[in-house]
Amino acid sequence: MEKRDLALDLFKSFKTGVIRKTNNPAPTPQVGKPGDPELIGGVLNELISDREWDSGLAEGNLFINWRSIVGDEIAQHAQPISILDNVLTVQSSSTAWATQLNLIAADLLATIQKDATGVLIERLAIIGPQTPNWKKGIRTIRNARGPRDTYN
Repeated sequence: MEKRDLALDLFKSFKTGVIRKTNNPAPTPQVGKPGDPELIGGVLNELISDREWDSGLAEGNLFINWRSIVGDEIAQHAQPISILDNVLTVQSSSTAWATQLNLIAADLLATIQKDATGVLIERLAIIGPQTPNWKKGIRTIRNARGPRDTYN
C-alpha cells in the first residue's frame, strides 16, 4: 500500500475538485464547486475510512468508556492497559482483585465484547499491581536470591 500525504491530497482535491481514494484509483468527482465548504463530519468520516482508523478509534472508545462498560466497582480497581493480538490486558489494584477478576473473566469478556463495538477481543489477561524491583545498581548478580539473601 502506498503512503499518502494528507496535506498534498487536500491541496490537490481543493485545486482540481477531484478526490482520489486508496481502494479506487479512479478520481471521484466532488459535489459542488472546488472550494465550497463541506461538513466537517463528512470529511472526518471519509478520512477515517480512507486511512482505516476504525479499529484504532474503537479501541480508544473502549479505554474511554471503560467505567460505563464494566461498572463502577470494577473500574475503580482495574484499568485496561493494552490490546495486542486480540488480547486485552487489564491491570488490577491488588492481587486479590486480580484473583477475583480471573474468576469472572468469562463474564467480563462477554460484557466487553457486547458493549465495545468494533473491537475484537478474544481473551483477557489480568495482571496484578506493579511491584517494586529490588534489583538495582551495577553490582546486581543474575539469578541471585534477592535483596535479603544475607538474612538468616
